[in-house]
Amino acid sequence: MIIRKKFKFEGAHIVRDCSSDRCKKSLHGHSYVVEVFLTSTKLDFGQMVYDFGLTKGTIRDVVDSFDHAYAMWNKEKPDFKTFIKSNSDRYVEMPLSPSAECFALTFLFVIDKILKATTFNNGEGEVSVKSVRVHETDTGYAEAFQEDLQWFDYNLTDIVFSDAIKIEWKDPEMYEKLISYHSNNGGDKPFINPIVATKYS
Repeated sequence: MIIRKKFKFEGAHIVRDCSSDRCKKSLHGHSYVVEVFLTSTKLDFGQMVYDFGLTKGTIRDVVDSFDHAYAMWNKEKPDFKTFIKSNSDRYVEMPLSPSAECFALTFLFVIDKILKATTFNNGEGEVSVKSVRVHETDTGYAEAFQEDLQWFDYNLTDIVFSDAIKIEWKDPEMYEKLISYHSNNGGDKPFINPIVATKYS
């Protein structure tokens, strides 16, 4: 069984080396729609794959990081990087060019890491992200699946969020905790879902 949670953000980018001159030579923006598809090995005590309300924490914070932000490929020229960082409080530096495809891959990668660093407390099975779909326009989207992650070799540390983004998260240290957990190959999970007092189970 699969469930879907939709998010939206307004973001800007340049997609270098693509075929379209407008896309590769000019800063421009889109109204993005992000669909996150989750699955599990069983239903929780509330008979859900995963409570939609629980996606409003770290998962929503990561997607919202790109709202009113500039998504920048880390291979941009140094002077352009300096210009962006000097003139925009909100930016995300990415190890991939910020196409719809690579947005989908990045969200899939990070959300997968978040779920693996989360303690579930309502009888959930093994909750995982099946895919992430990113709509760049009304007529086109890209969808990334787990097997697509093998196309790239990058780490959580390769994605850099500006300080102005991090201070708006529910936990400004969320990403550092995520990096630390996966760098140490486990240990205490940094994200803990609320314990549910089950009345009918």
